[in-house]
Amino acid sequence: MARDNTVARAVHDLGLAAWFGGSLMGAIGLNGASKEVSDPKQRARVANAGWSKWTPANAAAIGSYLVGGAILIVGNKERVVGQKGVASTSLAKVGLTALSLGATAYARALGEKLISSGDVPVEDGTTPTSQTPEEVAKSQKQLKILQWAIPAHVAALIAISSKMGEQQRPSQVSEGLRKRLTPAA
Repeated sequence: MARDNTVARAVHDLGLAAWFGGSLMGAIGLNGASKEVSDPKQRARVANAGWSKWTPANAAAIGSYLVGGAILIVGNKERVVGQKGVASTSLAKVGLTALSLGATAYARALGEKLISSGDVPVEDGTTPTSQTPEEVAKSQKQLKILQWAIPAHVAALIAISSKMGEQQRPSQVSEGLRKRLTPAA
């Protein structure tokens, strides 16, 4: 009986899309727009409020990606074991997922530090001024890197997912099985 993973694939892909799009919009739109607030002491508050509102949706997106991905792994376990290249691609995706989750969690922890710092003067959501307290400035500098690293990591996950889709082409499946069954010369 043929299995259909359309729902799992859609949940997986929509989760990735939301994670990518939300992180990129936050870096460009939210953090950048906070610079438009006239009072430098309110800029971080505006950026932090936006990120706080996005956090539950981002968690749902990441959860969707993880659940969909787990269902796809179970549904394709024979290919993971039997088709050459699928297990290594899957392991690479798991590693990159762990890196992306870690970066996202660390960014949220840094965001919480900024929220708890109260109203301090900043240039924008990730750029301190000369009046920004040292601890806040340190967190902002780390967030400035993470705001680009997270969408870059998630874009790489999307690329790996595309590769995995290509590995399901009948020609790729048969070639992968042949390579698995034929000893290297």
